[in-house]
Amino acid sequence: MLVGERMTHPVIPVHPETSVPEALTLMRREKIRRLPVVDHGRLVGIVTDRDLLHASASSATTLSVWELNYLLSKLTVERVMCTDVLTVAEDTPIEEAARIMADNKIGGLPVMRGDHIVGMITETNLFRVLLEMTGAREKGVRATVLVPDRAGQLAQLTHAVAELGGNIIALSTFAGEDLSNSLVMCKLTGVEPELLRKQLAPLVERIVDIRES
Repeated sequence: MLVGERMTHPVIPVHPETSVPEALTLMRREKIRRLPVVDHGRLVGIVTDRDLLHASASSATTLSVWELNYLLSKLTVERVMCTDVLTVAEDTPIEEAARIMADNKIGGLPVMRGDHIVGMITETNLFRVLLEMTGAREKGVRATVLVPDRAGQLAQLTHAVAELGGNIIALSTFAGEDLSNSLVMCKLTGVEPELLRKQLAPLVERIVDIRES
């Protein structure tokens, strides 16, 4: 899965000279938390709701409300935006975008096609991918098992499910308790939880959880 398949588009940009109140109003109306800042078609920065709210709060002095509103109306996005922007391309693997966001503690990345921004990949997009990967929106039996970290384990599990007539709608692997094992989570239909438990028990180190979900 690539970023271009799951990014949010079209992009809602702002200009560097957009005022802070205007940008905040736009974010609230569109229910978004970050805006790319574009000047003459070129990405020059990114601004988040936190940047804008912090700028608004820091302007609160002993000024009267009228003076404060006037001051904020003159404060532009250019003054508060981040100019050191990390970006990804449309053909970036989705997990690479997630790694960049996690490692840099950021909630979104502009998606570029050459010099032009064509989308945003955000934490919300990644949450939706997680829902797809785990089959969270579909009813079925959810099983989590601990298996030895060696070749052929997934093949054994999927064969065992097929023997019961089960249909796997999602399957993911995760780090186990140590380097010798892995956690496998699968969501399937067409099989009873207890029958599945009996079928998988001889093949795994431990059944962590089996439930209807």
